[in-house]
Amino acid sequence: MKGETRLVPGAVPLAGWAGIYAGANVALDPACRPKVEAAADTIEAIVARGEPVYGVNTGFGKLASARIGKDDLATLQRNIVLSHASGVGEALPESVVRLVMALKLASLAQGASGVRWSTVEQLLECLRRGLVPVIPSQGSVGASGDLAPLAHLAAALMGVGAFIVDGKSVPAADALRAAGLSPLVLAPKEGLALLNGTQVSTALALAGLFEAEKLLRSALVTGALATDAAKGSDGPFDARIQAVRGHRGQAEVAAALRALMAGSAIRSSHLVGDDRVQDPYCLRCQPQVMGACLDMLRQAAATLSIEANGVSDNPLVFPESGEVISGGNFHAEGVAFAADMIAMALCEIGSLSERRVAMLVDPALSRLPAFLTPKPGLNSGFMIPQVVAAALVSENKQRAFPASVDSIPTSANQEDHVSMATHGARRLLAMAENVVNILAIELLAAAQGCDFHAPLRSSPVLERVRDALRARVPRLEEDRYFTTDIEAAAELVRSEALLAAAGDELLPRIRDDVDGAGSKL
Repeated sequence: MKGETRLVPGAVPLAGWAGIYAGANVALDPACRPKVEAAADTIEAIVARGEPVYGVNTGFGKLASARIGKDDLATLQRNIVLSHASGVGEALPESVVRLVMALKLASLAQGASGVRWSTVEQLLECLRRGLVPVIPSQGSVGASGDLAPLAHLAAALMGVGAFIVDGKSVPAADALRAAGLSPLVLAPKEGLALLNGTQVSTALALAGLFEAEKLLRSALVTGALATDAAKGSDGPFDARIQAVRGHRGQAEVAAALRALMAGSAIRSSHLVGDDRVQDPYCLRCQPQVMGACLDMLRQAAATLSIEANGVSDNPLVFPESGEVISGGNFHAEGVAFAADMIAMALCEIGSLSERRVAMLVDPALSRLPAFLTPKPGLNSGFMIPQVVAAALVSENKQRAFPASVDSIPTSANQEDHVSMATHGARRLLAMAENVVNILAIELLAAAQGCDFHAPLRSSPVLERVRDALRARVPRLEEDRYFTTDIEAAAELVRSEALLAAAGDELLPRIRDDVDGAGSKL
Protein backbone atom coordinates (compact mmCIF):
# COMPACT_ATOMS: atom_id res chain seq x y z
CA MET A 1 0.00 0.00 0.00
CA LYS A 2 1.16 3.54 -0.74
CA GLY A 3 -0.18 6.17 1.66
CA GLU A 4 -3.84 6.98 2.15
CA THR A 5 -6.44 8.77 0.06
CA ARG A 6 -9.18 10.55 2.00
CA LEU A 7 -12.49 10.52 0.19
CA VAL A 8 -14.05 13.93 0.58
CA PRO A 9 -17.22 13.57 -1.51
CA GLY A 10 -17.21 15.85 -4.52
CA ALA A 11 -13.63 17.03 -3.99
CA VAL A 12 -11.12 14.24 -4.62
CA PRO A 13 -8.30 15.35 -6.97
CA LEU A 14 -7.01 13.10 -9.72
CA ALA A 15 -3.93 12.45 -7.62
CA GLY A 16 -6.20 10.85 -5.03
CA TRP A 17 -7.78 8.49 -7.52
CA ALA A 18 -4.33 7.69 -8.92
CA GLY A 19 -3.19 6.82 -5.41
CA ILE A 20 -6.05 4.37 -4.92
CA TYR A 21 -5.28 2.78 -8.30
CA ALA A 22 -1.67 2.38 -7.13
CA GLY A 23 -2.77 0.71 -3.89
CA ALA A 24 -3.32 3.52 -1.35
CA ASN A 25 -5.52 2.95 1.67
CA VAL A 26 -8.89 4.69 1.69
CA ALA A 27 -10.53 6.79 4.37
CA LEU A 28 -13.96 8.41 4.20
CA ASP A 29 -14.68 11.87 5.55
CA PRO A 30 -17.14 11.30 8.44
CA ALA A 31 -18.69 14.73 7.81
CA CYS A 32 -20.71 13.20 5.00
CA ARG A 33 -22.71 10.95 7.37
CA PRO A 34 -25.57 13.41 8.12
CA LYS A 35 -26.33 13.86 4.41
CA VAL A 36 -26.35 10.10 3.85
CA GLU A 37 -28.70 9.54 6.78
CA ALA A 38 -31.00 12.37 5.70
CA ALA A 39 -31.40 10.79 2.26
CA ALA A 40 -32.08 7.37 3.83
CA ASP A 41 -34.71 8.96 6.08
CA THR A 42 -36.34 10.48 2.98
CA ILE A 43 -36.65 7.03 1.40
CA GLU A 44 -38.06 5.60 4.62
CA ALA A 45 -40.70 8.33 4.76
CA ILE A 46 -41.72 7.69 1.15
CA VAL A 47 -42.11 3.98 1.85
CA ALA A 48 -44.24 4.75 4.91
CA ARG A 49 -46.54 6.98 2.84
CA GLY A 50 -46.78 4.39 0.06
CA GLU A 51 -46.03 6.86 -2.73
CA PRO A 52 -44.99 5.24 -6.00
CA VAL A 53 -41.31 6.07 -6.62
CA TYR A 54 -39.22 4.42 -9.30
CA GLY A 55 -36.83 1.83 -7.94
CA VAL A 56 -38.17 2.10 -4.41
CA ASN A 57 -41.55 0.38 -4.75
CA THR A 58 -41.80 -0.18 -8.51
CA GLY A 59 -40.22 -2.50 -11.03
CA PHE A 60 -37.19 -1.47 -13.06
CA GLY A 61 -36.63 -0.31 -16.62
CA LYS A 62 -39.53 -1.33 -18.85
CA LEU A 63 -41.22 -2.77 -15.75
CA ALA A 64 -41.37 0.59 -13.97
CA SER A 65 -45.17 0.64 -14.03
CA ALA A 66 -45.38 -2.47 -11.82
CA ARG A 67 -46.16 -1.55 -8.18
CA ILE A 68 -44.48 -3.54 -5.44
CA GLY A 69 -46.07 -4.07 -2.02
CA LYS A 70 -44.32 -3.22 1.25
CA ASP A 71 -43.78 -6.84 2.17
CA ASP A 72 -41.76 -7.42 -1.02
CA LEU A 73 -39.53 -4.34 -1.01
CA ALA A 74 -36.48 -6.14 0.44
CA THR A 75 -36.96 -8.97 -2.05
CA LEU A 76 -37.23 -6.42 -4.86
CA GLN A 77 -33.79 -5.02 -4.06
CA ARG A 78 -32.21 -8.43 -3.67
CA ASN A 79 -33.73 -9.58 -6.94
CA ILE A 80 -32.40 -6.66 -8.94
CA VAL A 81 -28.88 -7.45 -7.76
CA LEU A 82 -29.08 -11.17 -8.47
CA SER A 83 -30.82 -10.80 -11.84
CA HIS A 84 -28.39 -8.13 -13.00
CA ALA A 85 -25.29 -10.07 -11.92
CA SER A 86 -25.01 -11.50 -15.42
CA GLY A 87 -21.54 -10.39 -16.47
CA VAL A 88 -19.19 -12.54 -18.51
CA GLY A 89 -15.53 -12.57 -19.45
CA GLU A 90 -12.32 -12.28 -17.51
CA ALA A 91 -12.43 -10.58 -14.12
CA LEU A 92 -11.40 -6.94 -13.94
CA PRO A 93 -7.94 -6.31 -12.44
CA GLU A 94 -7.93 -5.87 -8.67
CA SER A 95 -6.45 -2.36 -8.98
CA VAL A 96 -9.40 -1.33 -11.15
CA VAL A 97 -12.00 -2.91 -8.84
CA ARG A 98 -10.52 -1.09 -5.83
CA LEU A 99 -10.96 2.10 -7.80
CA VAL A 100 -14.55 1.11 -8.64
CA MET A 101 -15.26 0.57 -4.94
CA ALA A 102 -13.78 3.95 -3.99
CA LEU A 103 -15.71 5.75 -6.73
CA LYS A 104 -18.96 4.12 -5.59
CA LEU A 105 -18.20 5.09 -1.99
CA ALA A 106 -17.57 8.71 -2.95
CA SER A 107 -20.83 8.78 -4.89
CA LEU A 108 -22.99 7.21 -2.16
CA ALA A 109 -21.41 9.44 0.48
CA GLN A 110 -22.82 12.56 -1.19
CA GLY A 111 -26.24 11.74 0.21
CA ALA A 112 -28.19 11.70 -3.02
CA SER A 113 -28.73 7.93 -3.32
CA GLY A 114 -30.85 7.11 -0.28
CA VAL A 115 -28.68 4.33 1.14
CA ARG A 116 -28.14 3.80 4.86
CA TRP A 117 -24.83 4.70 6.52
CA SER A 118 -24.37 1.02 7.42
CA THR A 119 -24.38 0.17 3.71
CA VAL A 120 -21.66 2.75 3.05
CA GLU A 121 -19.68 1.29 5.96
CA GLN A 122 -19.97 -2.25 4.56
CA LEU A 123 -18.42 -1.17 1.27
CA LEU A 124 -15.70 0.82 3.03
CA GLU A 125 -14.80 -2.07 5.34
CA CYS A 126 -14.48 -4.49 2.43
CA LEU A 127 -12.13 -2.06 0.70
CA ARG A 128 -10.09 -1.50 3.87
CA ARG A 129 -9.77 -5.22 4.60
CA GLY A 130 -8.66 -6.20 1.12
CA LEU A 131 -11.90 -7.90 0.05
CA VAL A 132 -12.09 -7.14 -3.67
CA PRO A 133 -15.25 -8.37 -5.45
CA VAL A 134 -14.79 -10.53 -8.52
CA ILE A 135 -16.34 -8.49 -11.33
CA PRO A 136 -16.57 -9.94 -14.87
CA SER A 137 -15.30 -7.40 -17.36
CA GLN A 138 -17.99 -7.71 -20.04
CA GLY A 139 -21.68 -6.92 -20.03
CA SER A 140 -22.17 -3.17 -19.71
CA VAL A 141 -23.20 -0.78 -22.48
CA GLY A 142 -22.52 2.32 -20.39
CA ALA A 143 -26.19 3.12 -19.67
CA SER A 144 -28.32 2.68 -17.57
CA GLY A 145 -25.10 2.76 -15.65
CA ASP A 146 -22.66 -0.15 -15.41
CA LEU A 147 -25.47 -2.41 -14.25
CA ALA A 148 -24.07 -5.90 -14.73
CA PRO A 149 -20.56 -5.32 -13.34
CA LEU A 150 -21.82 -3.23 -10.41
CA ALA A 151 -24.34 -5.97 -9.63
CA HIS A 152 -21.42 -8.32 -9.03
CA LEU A 153 -19.97 -5.80 -6.58
CA ALA A 154 -23.30 -5.52 -4.75
CA ALA A 155 -23.80 -9.29 -4.76
CA ALA A 156 -20.44 -9.83 -3.06
CA LEU A 157 -21.44 -7.42 -0.29
CA MET A 158 -24.55 -9.60 0.15
CA GLY A 159 -22.46 -12.77 0.40
CA VAL A 160 -23.16 -13.95 -3.16
CA GLY A 161 -20.43 -14.44 -5.74
CA ALA A 162 -16.79 -14.11 -4.78
CA PHE A 163 -14.06 -11.83 -3.45
CA ILE A 164 -10.39 -11.83 -4.26
CA VAL A 165 -8.55 -12.09 -0.96
CA ASP A 166 -4.75 -12.17 -0.95
CA GLY A 167 -4.78 -12.96 -4.65
CA LYS A 168 -7.20 -15.90 -4.39
CA SER A 169 -10.88 -16.18 -5.26
CA VAL A 170 -12.93 -16.92 -2.12
CA PRO A 171 -16.72 -17.45 -1.93
CA ALA A 172 -18.20 -14.15 -0.83
CA ALA A 173 -20.00 -15.53 2.23
CA ASP A 174 -16.80 -17.19 3.47
CA ALA A 175 -14.71 -14.06 2.90
CA LEU A 176 -17.18 -11.87 4.81
CA ARG A 177 -17.31 -14.34 7.68
CA ALA A 178 -13.52 -14.49 7.92
CA ALA A 179 -13.38 -10.70 7.98
CA GLY A 180 -15.99 -10.49 10.74
CA LEU A 181 -18.60 -8.92 8.45
CA SER A 182 -22.23 -9.93 8.00
CA PRO A 183 -23.79 -10.20 4.53
CA LEU A 184 -25.56 -6.99 3.58
CA VAL A 185 -29.37 -7.06 3.67
CA LEU A 186 -30.63 -4.37 1.33
CA ALA A 187 -33.18 -1.75 2.29
CA PRO A 188 -35.50 -0.01 -0.23
CA LYS A 189 -33.62 1.75 -3.06
CA GLU A 190 -30.23 0.32 -2.00
CA GLY A 191 -29.92 -2.37 -4.67
CA LEU A 192 -30.64 0.14 -7.39
CA ALA A 193 -28.26 2.69 -5.83
CA LEU A 194 -25.43 0.18 -5.82
CA LEU A 195 -26.08 -0.89 -9.41
CA ASN A 196 -26.75 2.46 -11.05
CA GLY A 197 -23.73 4.59 -11.90
CA THR A 198 -20.73 4.92 -14.17
CA GLN A 199 -18.12 3.76 -11.66
CA VAL A 200 -16.83 0.80 -13.69
CA SER A 201 -16.43 2.69 -16.95
CA THR A 202 -14.93 5.64 -15.05
CA ALA A 203 -12.46 3.44 -13.17
CA LEU A 204 -11.34 1.76 -16.39
CA ALA A 205 -10.97 5.11 -18.12
CA LEU A 206 -9.00 6.54 -15.19
CA ALA A 207 -6.72 3.50 -15.20
CA GLY A 208 -6.15 4.04 -18.91
CA LEU A 209 -5.45 7.73 -18.29
CA PHE A 210 -2.88 7.00 -15.59
CA GLU A 211 -1.10 4.49 -17.82
CA ALA A 212 -1.24 6.81 -20.85
CA GLU A 213 0.30 9.65 -18.87
CA LYS A 214 3.20 7.42 -17.85
CA LEU A 215 3.70 6.21 -21.41
CA LEU A 216 3.59 9.67 -22.96
CA ARG A 217 6.34 10.79 -20.60
CA SER A 218 8.34 7.63 -21.29
CA ALA A 219 7.98 8.17 -25.04
CA LEU A 220 9.58 11.59 -24.71
CA VAL A 221 12.63 9.91 -23.18
CA THR A 222 12.87 7.18 -25.83
CA GLY A 223 12.15 9.75 -28.54
CA ALA A 224 14.97 12.01 -27.37
CA LEU A 225 17.35 9.06 -27.25
CA ALA A 226 16.29 7.97 -30.74
CA THR A 227 16.87 11.51 -32.01
CA ASP A 228 20.44 11.40 -30.72
CA ALA A 229 20.94 7.88 -32.10
CA ALA A 230 19.96 9.14 -35.56
CA LYS A 231 22.04 12.31 -35.10
CA GLY A 232 18.83 14.24 -35.48
CA SER A 233 18.53 17.95 -34.89
CA ASP A 234 17.08 19.58 -31.79
CA GLY A 235 16.35 22.71 -33.84
CA PRO A 236 12.67 21.75 -34.29
CA PHE A 237 12.34 21.86 -30.49
CA ASP A 238 13.30 25.56 -30.34
CA ALA A 239 10.93 27.46 -28.05
CA ARG A 240 10.30 30.14 -30.69
CA ILE A 241 8.79 27.61 -33.09
CA GLN A 242 6.31 26.47 -30.47
CA ALA A 243 5.48 30.00 -29.33
CA VAL A 244 4.23 31.16 -32.71
CA ARG A 245 1.74 28.30 -32.83
CA GLY A 246 0.52 28.60 -29.27
CA HIS A 247 -0.47 25.09 -28.13
CA ARG A 248 0.39 24.47 -24.50
CA GLY A 249 1.16 20.77 -24.87
CA GLN A 250 3.40 21.34 -27.88
CA ALA A 251 5.48 23.91 -26.01
CA GLU A 252 5.84 21.66 -22.96
CA VAL A 253 6.89 18.65 -25.03
CA ALA A 254 9.49 20.70 -26.89
CA ALA A 255 10.86 22.02 -23.60
CA ALA A 256 11.14 18.49 -22.25
CA LEU A 257 12.97 17.28 -25.36
CA ARG A 258 15.41 20.19 -25.13
CA ALA A 259 16.08 19.39 -21.49
CA LEU A 260 16.57 15.70 -22.20
CA MET A 261 19.13 16.38 -24.94
CA ALA A 262 20.97 19.28 -23.27
CA GLY A 263 24.72 18.74 -23.24
CA SER A 264 24.80 15.87 -25.72
CA ALA A 265 28.22 15.42 -27.33
CA ILE A 266 26.53 13.42 -30.10
CA ARG A 267 24.37 16.44 -30.91
CA SER A 268 27.35 18.79 -30.81
CA SER A 269 29.28 16.58 -33.23
CA HIS A 270 26.97 17.35 -36.18
CA LEU A 271 25.98 20.96 -35.58
CA VAL A 272 28.29 21.93 -38.44
CA GLY A 273 28.86 20.15 -41.75
CA ASP A 274 25.75 17.93 -41.73
CA ASP A 275 24.28 17.92 -45.24
CA ARG A 276 20.82 16.89 -44.06
CA VAL A 277 18.36 19.78 -44.15
CA GLN A 278 15.40 18.29 -42.26
CA ASP A 279 14.78 15.17 -40.21
CA PRO A 280 11.89 12.75 -40.83
CA TYR A 281 8.61 13.70 -39.19
CA CYS A 282 8.99 11.03 -36.49
CA LEU A 283 11.85 13.13 -35.08
CA ARG A 284 11.02 16.64 -36.21
CA CYS A 285 7.31 16.66 -35.35
CA GLN A 286 7.53 15.16 -31.86
CA PRO A 287 6.34 18.41 -30.20
CA GLN A 288 3.38 18.67 -32.53
CA VAL A 289 2.25 15.03 -32.24
CA MET A 290 3.09 14.35 -28.61
CA GLY A 291 1.92 17.82 -27.59
CA ALA A 292 -1.46 17.14 -29.17
CA CYS A 293 -1.60 13.84 -27.24
CA LEU A 294 -0.78 15.69 -24.03
CA ASP A 295 -3.52 18.27 -24.63
CA MET A 296 -6.02 15.51 -25.45
CA LEU A 297 -5.16 13.59 -22.28
CA ARG A 298 -5.64 16.74 -20.25
CA GLN A 299 -9.10 17.19 -21.73
CA ALA A 300 -9.94 13.57 -20.90
CA ALA A 301 -8.59 14.12 -17.38
CA ALA A 302 -10.86 17.13 -16.90
CA THR A 303 -13.93 15.11 -17.90
CA LEU A 304 -13.01 12.12 -15.76
CA SER A 305 -12.22 14.24 -12.72
CA ILE A 306 -15.70 15.73 -12.84
CA GLU A 307 -17.27 12.31 -13.39
CA ALA A 308 -15.33 10.71 -10.54
CA ASN A 309 -16.56 13.40 -8.15
CA GLY A 310 -20.16 13.39 -9.31
CA VAL A 311 -23.25 11.31 -8.62
CA SER A 312 -24.45 9.09 -11.47
CA ASP A 313 -27.24 7.26 -9.65
CA ASN A 314 -30.93 7.28 -10.63
CA PRO A 315 -33.36 8.27 -9.25
CA LEU A 316 -31.74 10.89 -7.03
CA VAL A 317 -32.84 11.83 -3.54
CA PHE A 318 -33.06 15.48 -2.44
CA PRO A 319 -33.73 15.45 1.33
CA GLU A 320 -34.14 19.25 1.51
CA SER A 321 -37.43 19.02 -0.36
CA GLY A 322 -38.17 15.37 0.28
CA GLU A 323 -38.22 14.71 -3.47
CA VAL A 324 -36.91 11.74 -5.44
CA ILE A 325 -36.38 12.71 -9.09
CA SER A 326 -35.64 10.43 -12.03
CA GLY A 327 -33.02 11.59 -14.52
CA GLY A 328 -30.24 10.30 -16.72
CA ASN A 329 -26.98 10.84 -14.85
CA PHE A 330 -26.15 7.17 -15.41
CA HIS A 331 -25.54 7.82 -19.12
CA ALA A 332 -21.77 7.68 -19.59
CA GLU A 333 -21.43 9.63 -22.84
CA GLY A 334 -18.78 11.92 -21.35
CA VAL A 335 -16.77 8.95 -20.13
CA ALA A 336 -17.07 7.34 -23.56
CA PHE A 337 -15.70 10.46 -25.23
CA ALA A 338 -12.84 10.63 -22.72
CA ALA A 339 -12.01 6.96 -23.28
CA ASP A 340 -11.97 7.51 -27.03
CA MET A 341 -9.55 10.41 -26.59
CA ILE A 342 -7.24 8.30 -24.43
CA ALA A 343 -7.37 5.48 -26.98
CA MET A 344 -6.39 7.85 -29.78
CA ALA A 345 -3.53 9.26 -27.74
CA LEU A 346 -2.23 5.79 -26.88
CA CYS A 347 -2.42 4.80 -30.52
CA GLU A 348 -0.43 7.85 -31.64
CA ILE A 349 2.22 7.53 -28.92
CA GLY A 350 2.93 3.99 -30.08
CA SER A 351 2.67 4.85 -33.76
CA LEU A 352 5.25 7.64 -33.62
CA SER A 353 7.59 5.46 -31.55
CA GLU A 354 7.41 2.61 -34.08
CA ARG A 355 8.22 5.05 -36.90
CA ARG A 356 11.38 6.03 -35.05
CA VAL A 357 12.36 2.38 -34.72
CA ALA A 358 11.74 1.88 -38.45
CA MET A 359 13.89 4.93 -39.16
CA LEU A 360 16.75 3.69 -36.97
CA VAL A 361 16.96 0.26 -38.63
CA ASP A 362 17.01 1.80 -42.12
CA PRO A 363 20.58 2.86 -43.01
CA ALA A 364 19.30 5.18 -45.74
CA LEU A 365 17.60 7.31 -43.08
CA SER A 366 19.65 6.78 -39.93
CA ARG A 367 23.13 6.34 -41.47
CA LEU A 368 23.60 3.54 -38.97
CA PRO A 369 24.43 -0.11 -39.81
CA ALA A 370 21.47 -1.95 -41.30
CA PHE A 371 19.12 -3.21 -38.58
CA LEU A 372 21.53 -1.87 -35.94
CA THR A 373 23.82 -4.89 -36.00
CA PRO A 374 27.61 -4.71 -36.46
CA LYS A 375 27.47 -7.57 -38.96
CA PRO A 376 24.30 -7.26 -41.06
CA GLY A 377 23.56 -10.28 -43.20
CA LEU A 378 25.08 -12.82 -40.85
CA ASN A 379 22.92 -11.20 -38.17
CA SER A 380 19.37 -9.84 -38.51
CA GLY A 381 19.68 -7.51 -35.51
CA PHE A 382 16.58 -5.40 -34.95
CA MET A 383 14.77 -6.57 -38.10
CA ILE A 384 12.01 -8.50 -36.35
CA PRO A 385 11.65 -6.33 -33.22
CA GLN A 386 10.61 -3.55 -35.62
CA VAL A 387 8.07 -5.95 -37.13
CA VAL A 388 6.78 -6.72 -33.64
CA ALA A 389 6.39 -3.00 -32.93
CA ALA A 390 4.52 -2.59 -36.22
CA ALA A 391 2.19 -5.46 -35.30
CA LEU A 392 1.40 -3.88 -31.93
CA VAL A 393 0.73 -0.50 -33.53
CA SER A 394 -1.66 -2.14 -35.97
CA GLU A 395 -3.52 -3.83 -33.11
CA ASN A 396 -3.90 -0.49 -31.38
CA LYS A 397 -5.16 1.17 -34.56
CA GLN A 398 -7.93 -1.42 -34.76
CA ARG A 399 -8.80 -0.86 -31.09
CA ALA A 400 -8.77 2.92 -31.36
CA PHE A 401 -11.95 3.20 -33.43
CA PRO A 402 -14.30 5.39 -31.36
CA ALA A 403 -16.60 3.35 -29.15
CA SER A 404 -18.85 6.34 -28.50
CA VAL A 405 -20.26 6.40 -32.04
CA ASP A 406 -21.95 3.05 -31.48
CA SER A 407 -25.25 2.46 -29.72
CA ILE A 408 -27.68 -0.44 -29.41
CA PRO A 409 -31.15 -0.32 -27.81
CA THR A 410 -31.68 -2.36 -24.62
CA SER A 411 -34.46 -3.12 -22.13
CA ALA A 412 -37.19 -3.47 -24.75
CA ASN A 413 -36.29 -0.07 -26.22
CA GLN A 414 -36.78 1.76 -22.93
CA GLU A 415 -33.04 2.38 -22.92
CA ASP A 416 -32.77 3.27 -26.59
CA HIS A 417 -29.43 5.10 -26.70
CA VAL A 418 -26.35 3.94 -24.83
CA SER A 419 -22.76 5.19 -24.61
CA MET A 420 -20.62 2.05 -24.93
CA ALA A 421 -18.29 3.74 -22.44
CA THR A 422 -17.41 0.57 -20.57
CA HIS A 423 -15.89 -1.43 -23.39
CA GLY A 424 -14.47 1.81 -24.79
CA ALA A 425 -12.58 2.21 -21.51
CA ARG A 426 -11.87 -1.51 -21.02
CA ARG A 427 -9.64 -1.67 -24.14
CA LEU A 428 -7.29 1.01 -22.78
CA LEU A 429 -5.18 -1.17 -20.49
CA ALA A 430 -4.53 -3.66 -23.28
CA MET A 431 -3.61 -0.81 -25.62
CA ALA A 432 -1.31 0.63 -22.97
CA GLU A 433 0.50 -2.69 -22.59
CA ASN A 434 1.09 -2.73 -26.34
CA VAL A 435 2.65 0.72 -26.07
CA VAL A 436 4.85 -0.48 -23.20
CA ASN A 437 6.38 -3.06 -25.52
CA ILE A 438 6.67 -0.64 -28.45
CA LEU A 439 8.57 1.81 -26.26
CA ALA A 440 10.72 -1.04 -24.93
CA ILE A 441 11.76 -1.87 -28.49
CA GLU A 442 12.51 1.79 -29.20
CA LEU A 443 14.57 2.06 -26.02
CA LEU A 444 16.67 -0.93 -27.08
CA ALA A 445 17.07 0.35 -30.64
CA ALA A 446 17.94 3.91 -29.60
CA ALA A 447 20.51 2.75 -27.06
CA GLN A 448 22.04 0.43 -29.66
CA GLY A 449 22.16 3.29 -32.17
CA CYS A 450 23.99 5.52 -29.69
CA ASP A 451 26.50 2.73 -29.09
CA PHE A 452 27.69 3.15 -32.67
CA HIS A 453 28.64 6.77 -31.93
CA ALA A 454 31.18 5.87 -29.20
CA PRO A 455 33.27 7.44 -27.81
CA LEU A 456 30.76 10.29 -28.20
CA ARG A 457 28.16 10.29 -25.48
CA SER A 458 24.64 11.58 -25.30
CA SER A 459 23.41 14.08 -22.69
CA PRO A 460 23.94 13.36 -18.99
CA VAL A 461 20.22 12.64 -18.64
CA LEU A 462 20.06 10.21 -21.56
CA GLU A 463 23.28 8.52 -20.47
CA ARG A 464 21.60 7.72 -17.16
CA VAL A 465 18.80 6.13 -19.13
CA ARG A 466 21.27 4.10 -21.19
CA ASP A 467 23.06 3.00 -18.01
CA ALA A 468 19.75 1.83 -16.51
CA LEU A 469 19.10 -0.23 -19.63
CA ARG A 470 22.62 -1.59 -19.95
CA ALA A 471 22.50 -2.77 -16.34
CA ARG A 472 19.85 -5.19 -17.56
CA VAL A 473 20.47 -5.66 -21.27
CA PRO A 474 23.97 -5.74 -22.84
CA ARG A 475 24.72 -4.27 -26.25
CA LEU A 476 23.68 -6.54 -29.13
CA GLU A 477 26.85 -7.83 -30.78
CA GLU A 478 25.48 -11.06 -32.25
CA ASP A 479 21.91 -12.30 -32.71
CA ARG A 480 20.42 -13.77 -29.56
CA TYR A 481 17.03 -14.67 -28.11
CA PHE A 482 15.40 -11.23 -28.30
CA THR A 483 12.22 -11.58 -26.25
CA THR A 484 14.20 -11.58 -23.01
CA ASP A 485 15.73 -8.21 -23.94
CA ILE A 486 12.33 -6.74 -24.77
CA GLU A 487 10.85 -7.99 -21.52
CA ALA A 488 13.66 -6.41 -19.50
CA ALA A 489 13.27 -3.08 -21.30
CA ALA A 490 9.47 -3.26 -20.95
CA GLU A 491 9.81 -3.63 -17.20
CA LEU A 492 11.88 -0.44 -17.12
CA VAL A 493 8.98 1.36 -18.80
CA ARG A 494 6.22 -0.37 -16.86
CA SER A 495 7.80 0.18 -13.44
CA GLU A 496 8.66 3.81 -14.19
CA ALA A 497 12.37 3.07 -13.61
CA LEU A 498 12.94 4.67 -17.00
CA LEU A 499 11.32 7.90 -15.80
CA ALA A 500 13.27 7.78 -12.56
CA ALA A 501 16.52 7.49 -14.50
CA ALA A 502 15.59 10.42 -16.74
CA GLY A 503 14.53 12.68 -13.89
CA ASP A 504 10.87 13.20 -13.17
CA GLU A 505 11.11 16.98 -13.01
CA LEU A 506 12.07 17.32 -16.68
CA LEU A 507 8.87 15.85 -18.05
CA PRO A 508 5.38 17.38 -18.33
CA ARG A 509 2.53 15.97 -16.29
CA ILE A 510 -1.22 16.03 -16.59
CA ARG A 511 -2.52 18.44 -13.96
CA ASP A 512 -5.87 18.44 -12.31
CA ASP A 513 -7.14 21.70 -13.77
CA VAL A 514 -10.73 20.96 -12.79
CA ASP A 515 -10.61 21.66 -9.05
CA GLY A 516 -7.94 24.35 -9.32
CA ALA A 517 -5.69 22.52 -6.88
CA GLY A 518 -2.91 22.02 -9.41
CA SER A 519 -2.33 18.53 -8.05
CA LYS A 520 -0.09 16.26 -10.10
CA LEU A 521 -0.69 12.73 -11.26
